Order: sequence, then C-alpha cells, then structure tokens
Amino acid sequence: MAVTALRRPLGLNSLVMLDRRRRRPTATPARLAVPHGMKAPLGCDAVAVPAAFGRRMLDRLPRVGCVYGDGAHMWWLVPSDSDVAMEWPAPAHYTSGTLVPDARRSPGLIHRPTGSVPYTPPIPLYLVLCGMTGARPCWARPVHS
Repeated sequence: MAVTALRRPLGLNSLVMLDRRRRRPTATPARLAVPHGMKAPLGCDAVAVPAAFGRRMLDRLPRVGCVYGDGAHMWWLVPSDSDVAMEWPAPAHYTSGTLVPDARRSPGLIHRPTGSVPYTPPIPLYLVLCGMTGARPCWARPVHS
C-alpha cells in the first residue's frame, strides 16, 4: 500500500524566502580596494567599461584616478553617488560601493594617481564616455513636461 504525503500550498512568505535564496549570490562579490595610503573622504563607487574603451579613455581624461583592470574590463573609482541625475551610457556599468559583479577575484590596480585621493572626476569621465559612445549627456536632452 503506497503512502502519499499531504502537500500544503506554500504561503506568500515562503515563496518570497525561496525567491530571495535563489537570487542570493553564491559567493561574496569581489570589491575594488582603495590603495594603502589613499583616503576616500567621499566614499567610493566604480564605473566599469570594456577594456578596449578604457585604454582609449586614459589619454582623453584631464585627471585619472585609480583604475583597475582584468583584461576584459577596466574600472574607475569615482566619489559615491556619482550616478545621481546621470545615466551612464552603455556599455558602461555603474556600481555602488566598488563591487565587481561576477568576478571571482578583484581586478588588479593598473593606474595609481599621485596624491592621496583615488578618484577620477566623474563629469569628465561621463563626458568622455558619452563622446566615445555617441550618447548625448543627460543635461543636453530635451525636457518633456
């Protein structure tokens, strides 16, 4: 004689918990570290671009802060909240808190600026990216009411 188990429907709390577990990363994401001896008084976020873009951007920026790379991408440290009121153009990716998504280890530091501040100024970085991608800066777009 076969015994059948009673099955109860899952409640909303159980479904939400299962979804969160499914979405939780399996490993702690890598993080870009501010080099020893440097201070980040404004916090740090990062802007990632494909390495082919990144190499061309280095010569176009008036000041380059800390830049990290892994061969496929390059990351620039910028002050926290440098994404407020700006839509970074594709293929750039803005990351809060210097997290490097989908990386098993942190990219290596490929440029360290002189001085004690690790930032690349975000507005020139944004403008160079817009120029390279053909995107219009968000403040140059028409306003719709």
